[in-house]
Amino acid sequence: MNQNLADGLNFLSKITLKRSFNALKIMSSFYLSQWTGKNLHKGNPMSISFEPTTSCNLRCPECPSGLRSFTRPTGMLQDDLFRKTIDELASTLLYLIFYFQGEPYLHPQFLELVKYASKKKIYTATSTNAHYLKDQMARKTVESGLDRLIISIDGTTQETYESYRVGGNLEKVIEGTKNIVKWKKKLNSKTPHVVFQFLVVKPNEHQIEEVYKLADELGVNEVGLKTAQIYDYENGSPLIPTIEKYSRYKKLKNGTFQIKNKLISGCWKMWHSCVITWDGKVVPCCFDKDAEFKLGDMQESSFRQLWQSDKYNHFRSLLLKSRKEIEMCKNCSEGTKVWA
Repeated sequence: MNQNLADGLNFLSKITLKRSFNALKIMSSFYLSQWTGKNLHKGNPMSISFEPTTSCNLRCPECPSGLRSFTRPTGMLQDDLFRKTIDELASTLLYLIFYFQGEPYLHPQFLELVKYASKKKIYTATSTNAHYLKDQMARKTVESGLDRLIISIDGTTQETYESYRVGGNLEKVIEGTKNIVKWKKKLNSKTPHVVFQFLVVKPNEHQIEEVYKLADELGVNEVGLKTAQIYDYENGSPLIPTIEKYSRYKKLKNGTFQIKNKLISGCWKMWHSCVITWDGKVVPCCFDKDAEFKLGDMQESSFRQLWQSDKYNHFRSLLLKSRKEIEMCKNCSEGTKVWA
């Protein structure tokens, strides 16, 4: 069976009548809000991202974890906070991402958190630099029930790889990938669906074809090419690709750069998903890396209370008027299309 098809069928197997009805409420309220220009949000999130930790072993540029540039504290997600949230949302939650900032495998109980969500039939995913996928950790990963494992591999040679993944070791990434594939076969498991994520930047754009070949050799299920977010892009950056289709930015006649996509009012993510930091802060999306737009705190209220709070609904209303008025939205490449 085609591996992407198998992953799709696995995802569909998580859908229940209650989750379907919730998704219908979210989508209909989103389109109605777009049409009327008024916030008419209904339903619980279909997807959330939980941050296991802000700690990371690498020092990637354009990453707050890598640059050690957070203004918020570093820490580890507490088990009771996680379970409380999952227990509240499990009946309507379809997709759970174990990632925001940091390296998830640095959390000592990470795979126990995955198991807890998997037992509730929630589709689970994480993103890792794969430096900690030694043999037994790979086996535990497969046994945890994790549905999707995204492995960041931004180069097919050590020189190119470490130009972005500063402090990283490509051999460890390859070894970890082999371990996962091996244990999937030994345990006769279709999961996790393994994805090589290739962040296209100028130093590695010449290796795009090579990463597909490497993935095929290792038995990786899928390759995903990702465009890079650059913080100070206006005057250019050595990371901006020369291949235009892989760049979020375009060069103007005066030599400066701007985002290619237009900032259309409204944002689908604010209707169907959110991010929860390791210490329980609820923020709009993954662009709010320093949790500057805190919309609630899971240590102070239930999720449903904050999800429909005046503060959250006010933020949704601002997005419907103009995304350009919100600082973090100015460097966002996402549109308003559902499933974008």
